[in-house]
Amino acid sequence: MVSCFEGLAQSANLAVRISDTVNYKKVQGLLLLDSSSYDVQSPITIIESLEPGRYQMMFICEGYQTVNQIIVLNPGMNRLMLHLSPASQQVDSVIVRARINRDNRPTAISGLTICATKKVEFIAPDHRKVNISTNNSRQVYQSIAGLNIWENDGSGIQLNIGSRGLDPNRTSNFNTRQNGYDISADALGYPESYYTPPIAAVEQIEMIRGAASLQFGPHFGGLLNFKLKSKEDEKLRVRQNLSFGSFNYFQSFTSVGGSTENQDYYAFYQRKTGQGYRPNSGFEQNTVYLSLKQKLNAASSISFQFTHMDYLAQQPGGLTDMEYAQDPYQSKRDRNWFDVNWNLYAVDYNLKWGNQWKLNAKLFALDASRSSVGDLSRPNRPDSYRERNLISGNFQNLGMETRVLKSFRLRGHLSKFLTGFRAYKGFNHSRQGFADNTNEAHFSFLNPNNVSISDYTFPGYNLAFFMEDLFYINEKWIVNPGLRMEYIQTNANGYYTNRLVSGGRVIFEEQVEDARSNTRYFPLFGLGTSYKLKPNIELLANFTQNYRSINFSDMTMSNPNLVIDQDLQDENGYNIDLGFRGKLFNESVWVDYSLYYLNYKNRIGVGEMEVEQNGVNQLLAFRTNIGDAYSYGLESFVECDWVKLTGSKLKQWKLNSFVNYSYTQGYYKTAMSQFDGNQIEFLVPHILKTGVMTAYKNYFFSYQFSYQSEQFTDATNAEFVADATRGLIPSFGIHDVNLGYDKGDLSVKLSVNNIFNTAYFTRRALSYPGPGIITAEPRAFYLSVSYSVATKK
Repeated sequence: MVSCFEGLAQSANLAVRISDTVNYKKVQGLLLLDSSSYDVQSPITIIESLEPGRYQMMFICEGYQTVNQIIVLNPGMNRLMLHLSPASQQVDSVIVRARINRDNRPTAISGLTICATKKVEFIAPDHRKVNISTNNSRQVYQSIAGLNIWENDGSGIQLNIGSRGLDPNRTSNFNTRQNGYDISADALGYPESYYTPPIAAVEQIEMIRGAASLQFGPHFGGLLNFKLKSKEDEKLRVRQNLSFGSFNYFQSFTSVGGSTENQDYYAFYQRKTGQGYRPNSGFEQNTVYLSLKQKLNAASSISFQFTHMDYLAQQPGGLTDMEYAQDPYQSKRDRNWFDVNWNLYAVDYNLKWGNQWKLNAKLFALDASRSSVGDLSRPNRPDSYRERNLISGNFQNLGMETRVLKSFRLRGHLSKFLTGFRAYKGFNHSRQGFADNTNEAHFSFLNPNNVSISDYTFPGYNLAFFMEDLFYINEKWIVNPGLRMEYIQTNANGYYTNRLVSGGRVIFEEQVEDARSNTRYFPLFGLGTSYKLKPNIELLANFTQNYRSINFSDMTMSNPNLVIDQDLQDENGYNIDLGFRGKLFNESVWVDYSLYYLNYKNRIGVGEMEVEQNGVNQLLAFRTNIGDAYSYGLESFVECDWVKLTGSKLKQWKLNSFVNYSYTQGYYKTAMSQFDGNQIEFLVPHILKTGVMTAYKNYFFSYQFSYQSEQFTDATNAEFVADATRGLIPSFGIHDVNLGYDKGDLSVKLSVNNIFNTAYFTRRALSYPGPGIITAEPRAFYLSVSYSVATKK
């Protein structure tokens, strides 16, 4: 035996290398380590991200007998000394660092991301609980408290989520990423996400609330990252999923993946089609993904990833309150269409040297377009069948992020220092004009060389530097300070058209050249801390500053339902989280309770103003800086494994239940008396999700109930507006069920969404896909069949 603090024999024929690709498994308390396929490089190995507790450890090393040993991991550093037989030689130390890492619970370090002291949620989508085929958001995010989810359609093509009173529109208040790189249209000038990865291809969803601003960007919502699958365990595995559902829904998902000693690969193709649950709401979508990873040597690897998504969807338009009461599933628009083409490219390089340094560098690019054509007039007016309004956007973005993680010992404890750099260039070409008056999916301007409403380019530049330190005060207390420096430059160059219309005729028209530029430099600070009450229970606190720049692209759009203040100012503020999380009752119950406070200075909201249209004064929605705002509340999640809690010996049974509840309040504090004290829009005071999942052998059943209380959609807190673009969104409760049979390579599942056929809506739109009330999906049935075949290594 050799103590890890004594001189170590460099010739010792033993090393355990643990990294993202190393073969070590923890299954039902068994820790399996296999060193036979790794080069001998260091007599001391640090194994990270293991939860404290009792383990049975199996250690396998070629040429030695397998060792089975019971070990107990305590918080902080643990020294483990092994003696392998029959060889009579000294065996070097293995150092194990204990962390919470079970059932996708938060870990201190995830890859090169510091998660300790932050409000973090990890989701590994489970097809037994979730309708994966349709990306059903209220099921996918069932374990994340406080999310306000807009449900525009039943296909799951777009994701619209917000939290803490933030606008859910295309998840624009989150820094949305795939495998750690941007997927939104333009992170600076147009941070909306038109592409959502298929949940069937997602290995894990990572959400870090507002505290992610230091490591990933200044967004108030925080980080939302979709970590896609990168391989299969076999040399080759092919998976096929076919889904059929109500309203002629069809989905096919085919994936191919595998791994060898030095290569990993994964690819999929998904196709969705359907008629939609309202007239004039058909769609078709195609998504392709390819990931290739090459191990360069024992310490480095490089991977290439490509994503393509395209979809064409007809949009049935919005409804007024009266029309919704008469028939919530009717349609008054048959000429509105939406088209998206999305291409993402990424190169990802990872390097590890020694046991102390890790580096990750990402180079990523976006080449994408979106087009919408149709009638944008108010829903309380019939379609005039005149020339349609066409909005076209093209996006070419290029970015690079480099992150370095250094492990070091401070006061006898292993600490972490993370630093990184980001360089980003965004380019958005946006045009708006008139198209033909047909009902076809035509996305061509009547005069492509001189579009009639506006034509702008929006180049943007971003440089950022960040650093965070994670160190231990003692065995139980962690402190995590951080800093981010941001440089942001946004520009707008182009023209818009002033037009005076009287009696439906244009009597004056003027083209105005326009150029704007805005440059900002600012720091963001953060400080987090956590304290271990017990090995599996911790308290945490976090303060982080946030920032949101104005979007020139929004300011230059012409919308007959909305007037935009041309003097909009940037927003800034901070998030504070206080939390308690951990495992109770013999690790059978997971609890996560947190209190938060969000301060939002200079918040942009929607009021109203009187404008003249066609010689008539009308009240229209007016987007401007309303003033300061704040929100606060409770976010809680509890999950229980009842078989484990009761000590039942019925090992073939599984019974789990969860309760997800949030309470939120938020108000404006502003000099404008008409808004002061009003509830902020998109804030849902009560959100509840609860459900149960049970399984017997290969059969499973899950049930979920989702409830949201009423919310306002503008800063005036209007309950009713004649054109229905603003007003109250009533409370609703929805029941969902999934049941089926799952035997490894074969799975059959029936999903029933909205069992009791409740009519409800989650959104009032000022523009597409409305304007007006957008009805959510009625009761729908989906049948999915999945199977896979594989070759052995």
